Amino acid sequence: MLIQIANLLLQVLVSIVAGACLLRCYLQWLAFNLGSGQSRTIGAYVLPLSNWIVIPLRKIVPSLGRFDVASLVAAYVIVLAKTIVLLFLSGASLSGVTWLLLALINLIDLTLSGLVGLVFASIILSWVSAGSQIQYLVSLLVEPLLAPIRKVMPNFGALDLSPLMLLLILQVLQIVVSNLR
Repeated sequence: MLIQIANLLLQVLVSIVAGACLLRCYLQWLAFNLGSGQSRTIGAYVLPLSNWIVIPLRKIVPSLGRFDVASLVAAYVIVLAKTIVLLFLSGASLSGVTWLLLALINLIDLTLSGLVGLVFASIILSWVSAGSQIQYLVSLLVEPLLAPIRKVMPNFGALDLSPLMLLLILQVLQIVVSNLR
């Protein structure tokens, strides 16, 4: 019971903080300026959640062009710490390499879950809040993922099935990742 409670609390905390680090990495890859304009609203949430770990890591791990390696490493370190704590609490005796691989699988799963949430948010906002600032921002985040799908899917006029196809792809990937555990 205590392990389940610890797992829940750690999962929520890690999902928020590591998710903010992953979002920060994705936003930099999309060339968002988190300090101004449309992205200022999202930057007000992402930066305070991730600055404490990303800024010190940037001194050690530089960015590669638009790819924010420090944010990705920060997310991995946070997920690794959660994995080690939960394995320790459960009494599992796994090697260090297994911890590293399990943390990587958990990070991939967190990324896929975040993308699923982003696609659902985009779909819902396009119905209930079309034209709003947040809908515009979410659509900017989802569009790079939908564009390749739209190139290969037939056009159904006003009906855009590319978000559904993206959700299907993400769900298949989540099944594959869950079987790696």
